[in-house]
Amino acid sequence: MSKSKKSSSDQTTKLEQILRAHAEQEFAEELEVLKKEDDKQRPPNWALSPWAVRTYLLGGTLDNGFEVSAKYIGNQRLMEIAIATLATDRALLLYGVPGTAKSWVSEHLSAAISGDSTLLIQGTAGTSEESIRYGWNYAELLAKGPSTSALVESPLMKAMNHGQIARIEELTRIPADVQDTLITILSEKMLPIPELGQEVQANRGFNVIASANNRDKGVNELSSALKRRFNTVILPVPSTLDEEVTIVESRAAKLGRALDLPAEKPALEEVRRVVTIFRELREGQTVDGKTKLKSPSGTLSPAEAISVVNSGLSLAGHFGDGVLTAHDIASGLVGAVVKDPVQDQVVMREYLETVVKERDGWLDIYRACKEVL
Repeated sequence: MSKSKKSSSDQTTKLEQILRAHAEQEFAEELEVLKKEDDKQRPPNWALSPWAVRTYLLGGTLDNGFEVSAKYIGNQRLMEIAIATLATDRALLLYGVPGTAKSWVSEHLSAAISGDSTLLIQGTAGTSEESIRYGWNYAELLAKGPSTSALVESPLMKAMNHGQIARIEELTRIPADVQDTLITILSEKMLPIPELGQEVQANRGFNVIASANNRDKGVNELSSALKRRFNTVILPVPSTLDEEVTIVESRAAKLGRALDLPAEKPALEEVRRVVTIFRELREGQTVDGKTKLKSPSGTLSPAEAISVVNSGLSLAGHFGDGVLTAHDIASGLVGAVVKDPVQDQVVMREYLETVVKERDGWLDIYRACKEVL
């Protein structure tokens, strides 16, 4: 076996052992084919043109017949606005309720544009200024004092140096004074290093994708100065039941394969029931609009629906006959809805008695959920 074939085989084996591959690893073939077929104008340092990035995100068939899978199912115009923003000097803020694919879109945009989605800063209450700017190798710092060799680059600094996309997750979880570190970087495209009397100037292609969810509104509200540096794209929950079912079914099936769950592909009818329950409780009315409902405290997002189906597949595969049933999804379903043990239990019980019990063909899920409650 030649060295190149052996290397490729080793790499494939390694990827198969990874629990969750980066987007640029999992979809390497699609990115490579798109790069070869892409004859549109590319912004400086972009791996693909905006047209090819859109095709990668939304899916489609290329002129050579190659099928590109859809990574985002939803409003095409929103993705075009996001991509066009990153081709300018404006940073992008993806905003919306939890579970609307903000991180997913951010990762795939970075993979398609920069070929690297790993330049990530995870926002938490403990995120420090050094996480955004730079840090120091303290052994080197004590031995030689401030120097370039003692400097530890943050993902943001690396992105500036290489003209790539940096990602900041959960921006509103970061303390306000740390958030404001971004203002100079986003407006001047420059990061000062006063200890060395130097600065890092961003190379062309550099930009920032940040995400925030509206449930964190008021935790660490963005200053108006920082908001002005971002173009905000609000990612909504799926607009139709069918659209949400497609998202949940495809993502659950992929996760099931990645985890080697010994279960069949999730039954479309069970997925549709989970999504219907989530949508009705989330919107406060039944799908036919005839019955008003109380809404629980949780968000009941597509991401949570995927988790419920995936948990059900695990139960069905390991402790059942491999076929997803109401009995398998009941515990995950109730756990997703009942976040507050008092208020949400009342909501769930009322929904089961007034809607689920009376719906044709739903008696099995009514009984399964009653057992868990």
